[in-house]
Amino acid sequence: METLQSKKINKTLSSAHNDVRIAHILNKYRDKVLITTSFGTTSALLIHMISRIRPNHPIHFINTGYLFPETLEYKNQLIERYGVNVIDHIPDEEKHRISQENTMWESNPDLCCHYNKVEPLDKVKEGHEVWISGLIGYQNSYRSGLEILQKRDDLHRYYPLIDWTAEMVDDYFESYGIPRHPLERFGYDSIGCTHCTKKGEGRDGRWGDSGKTECGLHL
Repeated sequence: METLQSKKINKTLSSAHNDVRIAHILNKYRDKVLITTSFGTTSALLIHMISRIRPNHPIHFINTGYLFPETLEYKNQLIERYGVNVIDHIPDEEKHRISQENTMWESNPDLCCHYNKVEPLDKVKEGHEVWISGLIGYQNSYRSGLEILQKRDDLHRYYPLIDWTAEMVDDYFESYGIPRHPLERFGYDSIGCTHCTKKGEGRDGRWGDSGKTECGLHL
């Protein structure tokens, strides 16, 4: 896909139903499509859609070793309910140990994310042409500037939910009876690793007052 094609697809899919958006890419690129999930508060949207379109397609999940037990319980709940094919990945054992011994989430959160999230996924990216993830634009200013499809590095990033509103998210959960993340009812709008997540609206609860807003996967 060239840049011109990306512009054409963005225009074509801007008003398309989300199932159409996802099916278009899965049918065209098949095993060259990488799908990821974090099992955060809005992750079930993409998981539910994939379960309706191509439930056997691999969905990759990075277990950083620092996730809430509730996140892992939620993961198991969604897998059991929707029968999706989730593949787990973990960080390099030595680098994870270094991050743990040095409480790297406090001293160097960017490097901590790099060791425990970015590097494990970099290995998974190999052999793929398109990466589908469930980013939503209203979650922060960086995400609000993203388009449905864009070229980044050697992959096309595909965000079929990027133009959704908070109301659309709530309506989808309610319409299909999809379970919410168990921590959401306690005031956690965005959920990542335990050390770097607190209660807050949007992504305000991520990385405290450090000014950091992204783990690095989508930059």
